[in-house]
Amino acid sequence: MTQIPLVRLRNGDQVPALGQGTWNMGESAAQAAAEVKALQAGMELGMTLIDTAEMYADGGAERIVGRAIAGRRDEVYVVSKVLPHNASRRGTIAACEASLKRLGTDRLDLYLLHWRGSHPLSATVEAMQALVAQGKIRGWGVSNLDTDDIDELLEEDNGGQCLTNQVLYNLSRRGIEYDLLPESLERGVPIMAYSPIEQGRILKNAALSAIAQRHGVTPAQVALAWVLRQPGVIAIPKASDKEHVRQNRTCLDITLADTDLKELDAAFPPPRRKQPLAML
Repeated sequence: MTQIPLVRLRNGDQVPALGQGTWNMGESAAQAAAEVKALQAGMELGMTLIDTAEMYADGGAERIVGRAIAGRRDEVYVVSKVLPHNASRRGTIAACEASLKRLGTDRLDLYLLHWRGSHPLSATVEAMQALVAQGKIRGWGVSNLDTDDIDELLEEDNGGQCLTNQVLYNLSRRGIEYDLLPESLERGVPIMAYSPIEQGRILKNAALSAIAQRHGVTPAQVALAWVLRQPGVIAIPKASDKEHVRQNRTCLDITLADTDLKELDAAFPPPRRKQPLAML
């Protein structure tokens, strides 16, 4: 099994390029035990970056993560997010403390602004820096910020401490390749790709299916391998059962040929101009 590449963040942390997402977890008590086992299976396979948010199932996903990492906190890199309406200086700190309680831990490895709201970025950055100083988070970043927002962020005091930007990126959502992705990598800010298979909506594409058949794998594995083909990109697919986790993990064993990439470009054309940042 191919080793998971590591992505280095500007604070020196190294994280696996393939992690685990938790969007839609924690919504059903009947599914909770399977979700916990799925996350633990991923941890065993080296997918030790686990991404969650206070928004997911109104804190339910954080509780699932807390159960999965209980007694194993030092093995994982935990990411959570603050909602925009909580992202004032005082609100960010309170939201972080609530997330820590649900996760059953004393610290987050990475804390993100989920998307931009009405609170000034300066207030959020100030809160994030305070949380770092208090040892409640190791570092912070943002999510769903486009180039203009990132430019503004980097002009703030300590804005350059931003470790990542988590955005929607997959074969059918390639707009960031025009500007945000290359500019971010040039600045040393890795991109974290959420919904890397577009929540399954792209999997019946004929070109994707044909390439998967040639490689003897699933379309989802090809789509994930495509996202992870370049350095500086982290993918966080969600899987709710152990077999799905294993399939996600083995996407790294796939090497896409130039012909594969050309066929995917034809089926999912890269951007030729600036596009508004896509969000789900």
